[in-house]
Amino acid sequence: MKPSYYVAAVWDPEASVWCSQSDIPGLVIEADTLAGFEQAINELAPEMLALNENIHNQRVQVEFRVRDSREFPVG
Repeated sequence: MKPSYYVAAVWDPEASVWCSQSDIPGLVIEADTLAGFEQAINELAPEMLALNENIHNQRVQVEFRVRDSREFPVG
């Protein structure tokens, strides 16, 4: 069975950045934009999987989640 992993982009309103939550060892991402976060995943996830999970020459499923919540004035 092939391993699978996840990466979640979670908005930190105090720092105004997208932060990562992931089960990929060593993967830590902070980005100002969601597009920048996605670019970082594409570059860093394969690198961290190779370095920390010893995965080479195979395809690995990585689920990408985006989590954000907002407050709106009502009434």
